[in-house]
Amino acid sequence: MTSRHRSSETPAPSSAELTDTRSPSRRTVVKAAAAGAVLAAPLAAALPAAAAGAVPAFLHGVASGDPLPDGVLLWTRVTPTPEAVPGSGTGPDTEVSWVVATDKEFTDIVAKGSVTATAASDHTVKADVRGLAPATDYWFRFSAGPTDSPAARTRTAPAPDAAVAGLRFGVVSCANWEAGHFSAYRHLADRGDLDAWLHLGDYIYEYGTGEYGTRGTVVRPHAPAHEILTLADYRVRHGRYKTDPDLQALHATAPVVAIWDDHEIANDTWSQGAENHTEGVEGAWAARQAAAKQAYFEWMPVRPAIAGTTYRRLRFGKLADLSLLDLRTFRSQQVGLGNGDVDDPDRTLTGRAQMDWLKSGLASSDATWRLVGNPVMISPFAIGSIPAELLRPLAELLGLPKEGLALNTDQWDGYTDDRRELLAHLRANAVRNTVFLTGDIHMAWANDVPHNAATYPLSASAATEFVVTSVTSDNLDDIVKVPEGTVSAIAAPVIRAANRHVHWVDTDRHGYGVLDVTADRTQMDYYVLSDRTDPDATSKWARSYRTRSGTQRVERVYSPV
Repeated sequence: MTSRHRSSETPAPSSAELTDTRSPSRRTVVKAAAAGAVLAAPLAAALPAAAAGAVPAFLHGVASGDPLPDGVLLWTRVTPTPEAVPGSGTGPDTEVSWVVATDKEFTDIVAKGSVTATAASDHTVKADVRGLAPATDYWFRFSAGPTDSPAARTRTAPAPDAAVAGLRFGVVSCANWEAGHFSAYRHLADRGDLDAWLHLGDYIYEYGTGEYGTRGTVVRPHAPAHEILTLADYRVRHGRYKTDPDLQALHATAPVVAIWDDHEIANDTWSQGAENHTEGVEGAWAARQAAAKQAYFEWMPVRPAIAGTTYRRLRFGKLADLSLLDLRTFRSQQVGLGNGDVDDPDRTLTGRAQMDWLKSGLASSDATWRLVGNPVMISPFAIGSIPAELLRPLAELLGLPKEGLALNTDQWDGYTDDRRELLAHLRANAVRNTVFLTGDIHMAWANDVPHNAATYPLSASAATEFVVTSVTSDNLDDIVKVPEGTVSAIAAPVIRAANRHVHWVDTDRHGYGVLDVTADRTQMDYYVLSDRTDPDATSKWARSYRTRSGTQRVERVYSPV
C-alpha cells in the first residue's frame, strides 16, 4: 500500500499448485543510524509476559496453510529457553513432534512426525503433512519435551475432480499493529465455518514506532521500535505479530492462504528497491529483501514457489481454482517524475514468466470459478473532480502528487500494458467467471473490470473484483481525523461518478470480507468493526455484492449469506 505518513513485497508452477536504486531524497542519515542500532531494545519485547514461564514453550501459537486435497502445511515456533526469543539467533536445537487427528481429543491419530527446530530458522517449525483425506477437518498440535502446543483445527481442500457445493473464505488485508487491535481476526475465528482464509498482503508493517498512520495515536508499540532492516529485525516483528491473541485464534481455526504485498518488505517495493529504502544508508536492497523474504517464509505457513516468490495455484475441486500473485518481486519501478510512462510496454508488474503462468492457468482451468488473489487493485481508478479538501488526504493515502493524478501508479493502473494483455487474453479465450480478490488500498470496493473503462458500461466487462478494506491501517477518515463515514459520504459518489465500473466504495471503515462461492455465484459479504482501537470491538455486516456465473458483472445483494 502506497503511503507517505512519515511527516504527520521463470518461476514455473510449484508443487503447491497441484497441481537503479532509489536516491535518499527524503530519508535521513540520522533516522537510519537509529535504525542501525539493531536490537538495541530488548528482544524480549517481542514476547508476551508468559515468556518468563516454563520452557520449552509455544508462545506464538500454531497455524496451518496452503491446503491441498491430501495435505496441509503445519507451522509453529518453539521457545526452547527464555533467551531464545525471535531474532536472537540463540538457543539449542530442539526436537518438536507433531500429530494430526480426526478429533480434538486426539484419540484417532492419522499422521505424526517430528522436526528439529534450530536457531538457523529462528526456531520456527514447518511440517508439510501428506496422506490425508480431501475436504476433511483435522486437528493438530506440536510437542517439545513436556510441553504441548494448543490444539488447532485445519481442513484439506476437496479432491481436484470433486463436485463441491460451496466454499467459504475469510478475506483480509493490511494489519498495522500500532493502529489498533486485530478484532477482525477474532470475528472471523468465531464464525467456525471457513474452509480457509485469505491474507492478501501487508500481514506486517516495516515502519518504526509512530512512523505510519495511526490517527495520531500509537495504540500499541511495535517491536522492534525502529524500522526493520535486518533478518533479526524482521524476525522480531513477525514474532510480535504472532503474539496477538486474535491472530493466534484465527490461525488455530482454519488454514491460511497468504501472499505478500509491499510492507512485508518495504513500502512500494519493486524488483530493485522500494520507496521506503535508502540504498547504502539502510544497507543493500538485495540484502534487505532477502532478509524480509527469509523471515516471511520462516514465520508463515506458506509454501514458497520457485525462487522465493508467493505466486502459486491451489485448487478447490471443480468449483474454484485460486491463482495467487506476487506483484512485488518482478515489477518495474513505479512511474514517477522522469521515470517512465504507465503505458510503456517494457515495464511490467507481473514479470513475463508469471504473466504467462497466469494466462495459461486461467485459460486452461476447468473449474467453475477462477479466483485470483491479487495484492493491488486491477480495476482502473480515475480521481475525477474530487473537492480540494478531499484530494489531499486521498493523494496521501495513495501516494499521489497532492495536485492530483488520474491513477495510482503502484496498482495495475501504473502498468497498463500488463493489464491490457491480461484482459485481452480473457476476451480472446472466452475466459469467464474470473474474480479478483484484492487488498492494499485500505478501502472496500465492488468493481467490474472493464476492457475499456472510458466507454464502460457500453464496453464489456472482462472480470469482477472485490477489494477488502484494512484490518487496522489508516483510511481516509483516519487521515482527515473526522468521524467515520464523513469522508465516504462525500468521496464515494464522486469516485463512482468518475468510475462507472465501480459499484460501491467505502473509504472509511475497517473490517474484513467473507467470500461465499457456489456454482451459481460468488458473493462477498463486507463486515465492519465498531472501533479498531478497542480490543473488544464488535462487528456488523455492511454490504454484500455478488457475481452471477457467466455475467462478469457485480450486483448488489441485500443480505449476507
